[in-house]
Amino acid sequence: MAKVKLSPALTKASGKLGNVVFRRYHDEVVMSPRPDFSGHTPTPGQAAQQQRFKLAALYGKAVLADPVKKAVYETKAQARGIPAFALTVADFLHAPAVEEIDLSGYTGKAGETIRITASDDFEVAGVEVGITAADGTVLEQGPATANDGVWNYVTTTALPDGQQVTIEVTATDRPGHKTSKMQTKG
Repeated sequence: MAKVKLSPALTKASGKLGNVVFRRYHDEVVMSPRPDFSGHTPTPGQAAQQQRFKLAALYGKAVLADPVKKAVYETKAQARGIPAFALTVADFLHAPAVEEIDLSGYTGKAGETIRITASDDFEVAGVEVGITAADGTVLEQGPATANDGVWNYVTTTALPDGQQVTIEVTATDRPGHKTSKMQTKG
């Protein structure tokens, strides 16, 4: 790849100019030929991905139009050295993950703690826990609280000894994407 020293007028350039596209990466301006997609019909997978990017761009524009939300993203974007818009798009495209449901402190009694490890590329906005019986009856549900990167849910219902239950944990990120994980106990 050749490197060219741009005149001061072009060091701030971005966007397209004729058949050339100017892109800024950190402190450098990169020039590339304008892509030509004429005559190309996207596959169904490509069309779906293009739609996801359109929705991500709309989310990014909405966030940057809201001064409170914009400030949150700008702070992290500056720390990472990327534009805030790029961070909002990346956040939209990546769902949160529920990595671990720690049931070691849960024996089926009220007042016990279920510990959850959840992550996101930007921020986990909330974690919900639901406990259901084997027949599908919801025994309890509610939000977990964050404490030093770990989410804790304190149970409210005492179960009969030996009752089998399913614990479902759902993590939500700022764009509203949800990811669930289930674990059986009993």
